[in-house]
Amino acid sequence: MEVAANCSLRVKRPLLDPRFEGYKLSLEPLPCYQLELDAAVAEVKLRDDQYTLEHMHAFGMYNYLHSDSWYQDSVYYIDNLGRVMNLTVMLDTALGKPREVFRLPTDLTTYDNRLCASIHFTSSTWVTLSDGTGRLYLIGTGERGNSASEKWEIMFNEELGNPFIIIHSISLMNAEEHSITTLLLRIEKEELDMKGSGFYVSLEWVTISKKNKDNKKYEIIKCDTLRGKSVPHYAAIEPDGKGLMIVSYKSFTFVHVGQDLEENKNDNLSEKIKEPLYYWQQTEDDLTVTIQLPEGSSKEDIQVQFLPDHINIVLKGQRFLEGNLYSSIDQDSSTWMIKDNSLEIFLIKKNEGLTWPELVVGDKQGEFIRDSAQCAAIAERLMHLTSEELNPNPDKEKPPCNAQELEECDIFFEESSSLCRFDGITLKTTHVVNLGSNQYLFSVIVDPKEMPCFCLRHDVDALLWQPHSSKQDDMWEHIATFNALGYVQASKRDKKFFACAPNYSYAALCECLRRVFIYRQPTPMSTVLYNRKEGRQVGQVAKQQVASLETNDPILGFQATNERLFVLTTKNLFLIKVNTEN
Repeated sequence: MEVAANCSLRVKRPLLDPRFEGYKLSLEPLPCYQLELDAAVAEVKLRDDQYTLEHMHAFGMYNYLHSDSWYQDSVYYIDNLGRVMNLTVMLDTALGKPREVFRLPTDLTTYDNRLCASIHFTSSTWVTLSDGTGRLYLIGTGERGNSASEKWEIMFNEELGNPFIIIHSISLMNAEEHSITTLLLRIEKEELDMKGSGFYVSLEWVTISKKNKDNKKYEIIKCDTLRGKSVPHYAAIEPDGKGLMIVSYKSFTFVHVGQDLEENKNDNLSEKIKEPLYYWQQTEDDLTVTIQLPEGSSKEDIQVQFLPDHINIVLKGQRFLEGNLYSSIDQDSSTWMIKDNSLEIFLIKKNEGLTWPELVVGDKQGEFIRDSAQCAAIAERLMHLTSEELNPNPDKEKPPCNAQELEECDIFFEESSSLCRFDGITLKTTHVVNLGSNQYLFSVIVDPKEMPCFCLRHDVDALLWQPHSSKQDDMWEHIATFNALGYVQASKRDKKFFACAPNYSYAALCECLRRVFIYRQPTPMSTVLYNRKEGRQVGQVAKQQVASLETNDPILGFQATNERLFVLTTKNLFLIKVNTEN
């Protein structure tokens, strides 16, 4: 059986700045332009039955504004008339109204059970589109940068079951065959799940193809499904279509459809209700093992052998339990007896006071039962670490954790996530990176021909990583650093969207209402500045700027390009000119 390789992310030290001093607030105004929309954005509110955190991550925090990474400063949104609207900016002072490039054939307002419509720009001439009702469209657009040759035409559309959103898609050309591969995300009800929310996350990896020589229509030739318990932070298909990378809190695995899936469910159910083989307890001096015997068992049916570091139990000629004990026992003082149709074994510890984490090394068939008196004693010893108050008395003996010493952004960390790479043929995990405290922040497309980059928090900084599926030894490249941004963003409790320019010149985040924060990379100073504490000259400074939008509507979409920020609300589209030098 092949085992996935455990990998790590290699940080490029030259891209770090240990002497970074922070962001200087700049009051320099940012040019901001406002466009009123002809029709409101097609926002879909969460229903009462979409109550989990995963529904909120996937649909409640959905970015309704889509950036065309193949053509700079071109953004799209879908309005409540079912129109795909585009705004391409050439000159800020000569802004036109958003124009309709495509209209969905179905009336979305007639569907009660629907999600937000989603769109992904697969290539410079192809788009994948979901109307939110469960139908997938494959659209040929022509060269979108040229209005004369741009014409959106449906090349494939099919109903694929429950509603979904599109996460990623790529276009592949092999010999005479053209195919589009896309990732679709659903959150579905798990009927057999008695624990947790009762929902699971489904990722469908769908390939749609057309062979030119046969002159057939596009059709689905492959569909694989992954399941997990959390919405992925990041999921993307490799440029050659041979693999898939996912960043998620809980792991994903491929599942087989049909009969195999039912067998898996039955196997999982039987494992959940399986009784332990034995129960065991311990004190500081000894251990007690209890085994329920079959009806009619006698002393002659049982053989128990003690060795200093080993135990062997045979029941009616069959080996019941054998293995190395966690620690040594006194074999001469250890005994066993039958009581109330149960076998009770008493083991005397050689190392008194040693707590055993397991009875037999590597054996998972037993269940450890804690003694109530022991639990009370442990709770009393640890009582000084807990309190109804945050800081009862930090100066007393055995002080609790003093939260006064913590920064606000250190108090909460997102649960540990992992980065996994799946092989498209074997459908198995080939590489795993445990991200630990490297919190996922956002993703950005730097080069549309490559996979999207993802940004992680490393200590106080935010590091941008570019996946390279072709480089087996160095699959993730550290390409840029946003100094102290991991620390700064953690204090923004109302943040909704996070982004950066494809050329890394700045990062930006917006809150749910009105405010946008911009963090620029350090630039050389035209005037002479000195550090007051150290007395040394400061050669460059990093600026922070704040833009406040003139609206009370919640922000629904947010995109960053090298020169501009686009902010979408229900009724307006705002443009913030970030880089004015170009």
